[in-house]
Amino acid sequence: MSVAPLFFFFYFFVVLWLFHSTACASSPPSQTSSVQRTLDLMKPQYYNPPKLPPRTLSSSKKFEGSSDLVHLRYHMGPVLSSPINIYLIWYGNWAPSHRLLIKDFILSISTTNHRAAPSPSVSEWWRTVSFYTDQTGANISRSVLIAGEFSDHRYSQGSHLTRLSVQQVIANAVRSAPFPVDHKHGIYLILTSGDVTMQDFCRAVCGFHYFTFPSMVGYTLPYAWVGNSGKQCPEVCAYPFAIPGYMGGGGPAALSPPNSDVGVDGMISVIGHELAELASNPLVNAWYAGEDPTAPTEIGDLCEGLYGTGGGGGYIGQVMRDGAGRTFNLNGRRGRKFLVQWVWSDVLKACAGPNALD
Repeated sequence: MSVAPLFFFFYFFVVLWLFHSTACASSPPSQTSSVQRTLDLMKPQYYNPPKLPPRTLSSSKKFEGSSDLVHLRYHMGPVLSSPINIYLIWYGNWAPSHRLLIKDFILSISTTNHRAAPSPSVSEWWRTVSFYTDQTGANISRSVLIAGEFSDHRYSQGSHLTRLSVQQVIANAVRSAPFPVDHKHGIYLILTSGDVTMQDFCRAVCGFHYFTFPSMVGYTLPYAWVGNSGKQCPEVCAYPFAIPGYMGGGGPAALSPPNSDVGVDGMISVIGHELAELASNPLVNAWYAGEDPTAPTEIGDLCEGLYGTGGGGGYIGQVMRDGAGRTFNLNGRRGRKFLVQWVWSDVLKACAGPNALD
């Protein structure tokens, strides 16, 4: 559900710094640059990742989060097995170019034409999500559509939202009838602009998902919220496109975002994380690890911070870069490129993504 205490982030960054420093100390100078830790699609440059952890947790040959100790279980609830309709709520002040970028990512999920989106693609990334099934054996749908949009540019609930008031944002959108109540196929995705604050944003969450209360909205509807962290906390919610100040002297350099926007590019990875979890656990009673449904560990949480082969211990893994040095791991429609974290595969018992090299 992407609820991570602040100390987790600090711990994550410290581990990353130590991990990187160790790798640099044992490598020749040509391997210390963050640029060398990527792949160039035009002239592929493979590199040796930092030393991998010993095989103490799993017999799997994959190290990206793999462990026999991860007990992801199905709890008999529904998954989104029918065509998924996404209803976008743009809360605050949004530039048209930013809207288009996010919509291109969402629409890339169902783009299976390899000419339109060559491998490794967003749709191939979603394929891992689609392997999850419900008790009838029905898989999560690979058809993801934007069924409607609503712009709340007047900040109907103010510039600071809470977990309850964000449900009122959905209620207002539904009551104004820009799109219908779709409790069978719908996901309501609230995206807040960079000037909007949210309860626990930056401190404990970058995004979250849940379902609406009938007392608030009139219906039980799966929804997710994701905020633009570009100005508020990019080093927390848009990492690795921004890094904490205390890491600047000896840690890895920030990577260049694929679409040259730290806030929106960071949002897209969080949006992917939340959509994968909503599809596999829409009512918080389907796929998750742990015994507490109010704080589940879901298929996105299990792969937090992993983007490529060899990832783990604070290292994002092997990714790619374009001719301008912008970092990505997935191709989308209309020539778009994205950097999106991997998700847990219950088939492989490890984190997985289409840009895997093993």
